[in-house]
Parts: sequence; structure tokens; C-alpha cells
Amino acid sequence: MKEIREALALYPKKTIDINALLELCSPFVDSYEAFAESVLALENEGILAMVKSRGRSLRKPSIALHYRIHKAKLKKEHHHLIQQYRVQFHPDINLDYYYQHDPKQWYEDLPYLMRIDEYLRTYGFPAEAIPAPERSYEIAGDEKWITEKEGKELLERIHLYEKIQIMPVSEPLQFAINPASIQEQNQLHFIVENKTTFQGILPAIKQSTFATLIYGSGKAIIQSIEQFDQQYPVAATHHFFYFGDLDREGIAIWHSLSKKINVRLALPFYHACMKKQPAKGKEYQKQRIEAEEAFFQSFSEEEQLRIKQLLEDGYYYPQEILKTRELKQIWEETNWYDMI
Repeated sequence: MKEIREALALYPKKTIDINALLELCSPFVDSYEAFAESVLALENEGILAMVKSRGRSLRKPSIALHYRIHKAKLKKEHHHLIQQYRVQFHPDINLDYYYQHDPKQWYEDLPYLMRIDEYLRTYGFPAEAIPAPERSYEIAGDEKWITEKEGKELLERIHLYEKIQIMPVSEPLQFAINPASIQEQNQLHFIVENKTTFQGILPAIKQSTFATLIYGSGKAIIQSIEQFDQQYPVAATHHFFYFGDLDREGIAIWHSLSKKINVRLALPFYHACMKKQPAKGKEYQKQRIEAEEAFFQSFSEEEQLRIKQLLEDGYYYPQEILKTRELKQIWEETNWYDMI
């Protein structure tokens, strides 16, 4: 009966006919008699209500040809079920999310929630971080569960992702080091989106005030930046600047990155781009309003209007619009410490 209740809770419609009901119940009953008894029991409980205009079947035991599903009663039962598991599970497993969301998510997650409960009761919270696939195998018996099968999202739903000490697995952060700045207490780090810009500016790193030049590799930087502290374990106050394509995708990358680290826009490079003739061809890019509003705050009102119009008309400024000579000159001659 429990399985039938769960199936009804997940059924997308508010009414169900006898054929659909039989199909829904068939995995859990082995005869018509067992099916009818289950349906009549749900009728008596008020979970299934007969649609009187459709009548009842002639077969005995007789059940209605069409039912209305009382989802509210099922929801109440669903909440009661969650409460039962809340009492049983490890106290650090937070189930609040499931009270407010589709029961389907609960039933999909429950087998993994039980594994997590078993893991915590057996081992407790880990003392040190290990790579995601290793932790994933410990908990779920599947090394891809956290990184490729929504395990990370589940752990975030129950407020445990940070607590179980997962070392991020992403492409290594790619960067060049300026040995002259590695001992500074305040260190500057320059992230560029594209490879061409990275290669063009790299020869000037020793003449710059930056400790590192970081290759963002498009969206990859959003994840790879998590490895900065491990790959560059230098005790200092670190300040990040970012320069990417002046288009909707480049803006979105910066905005996503800004949620991971405090990263400023390398405005002198953007200003230099805006003195050039823009390129055409990014009409297909998706607008991210939150990202663009955050990006515009670094520019004057006049500049904001120009950039908005530029994007609306499908124009953009690629990083490559600045020649190598210009890149080096801006990087070397700007007083970047005045901008932090």
C-alpha cells in the first residue's frame, strides 16, 4: 500500500480512470482482487473519491471507473513520512527542503539519504578533504554520484556538502608566476578569459606588478579557481582582476566567478576596447539580467548606456581587439594598487 500511495502522490493529474489506476498499481499487486482491495481501502480513507457520474465496474469486488485523487491528504501523509525519517536519521541531515517541494524529489533522494545516514552513523564527519570521486564512492558506492549524477545538489539540499569535506575536482588552474612579486604581502592576480590574450601579455609579466597571470579558459575558471589556494599556497592578501570578452557570455563568466572570489573588472582594458570599432555576431547570446546589472555598476552612466545598446544590437568587443603591444602597455603602465 505504501508504494501505491507514493505512486499516487507522483501522479501528475488530479483524477485517474480505472485503466490508468490499474497500470499504476500493477507493479505492487499480483491479482485483480488485490488491486481492488487496495483501491477500496484508499477509498475508505478518503484518498480516492469516486466520480459518481462515471459509475462503478461490474467486476467483483466493484471499484469506481473514475476517481478523484485527494492530493492534500497524500501531502499530509508525505509530511508525516518525512517527519518519521527526520527522527530516524542522523541529526545533521536537514530535511526541510522536502516539505516544500515535489514529493518526486523525496522518493528519488530517499535511497541516497539512507546511505548518507548510514555513512555518518558509521564514520561521522570526515576530518580532512578528499577528491569528490573518492568521497562519492564511500557514500554511494558510485564514484560519479557527486560530480555527474546530482549528488552535489542532494548534499546541498540537506546542508551537508561543506561538512563532508570534498576536494573540488576540476581542470587544474593554469597560471604563470612573477617571481619578483611572490614575497609581497598584497598580491595582484590577473585573470584573462582567452588564450590569445594570455599568450600576448605573458612576456610582460616580470615588468608588471602582478604575482600571477591566470588563464581563465572561458567558463572553466568558475570551477578551477577553487584550486587557487592549493596550487598557490602563498600567505598574502590576494586581489583578483578579470578581463574577458565584452559580450553577454564574458559578462556571465565574470559574474559567476565573482560569486566564488572577490574579483574586480580590469577596467583599463575594457575602456581601451570601447575606443575600438565593435564586432558584429553575438545576437544569439542569452541575456543574464542579474549578471549585466552587476557588471554595469563598474562603469559610468554614459558607458552603461553604450554597452547596453551594444549588446542589444548584437555587437561585442573580443579581447583580441587589443593588440599585443596595447595589452602590455596597459598592464605595465596602470597603477593597479590604486584600484583595490
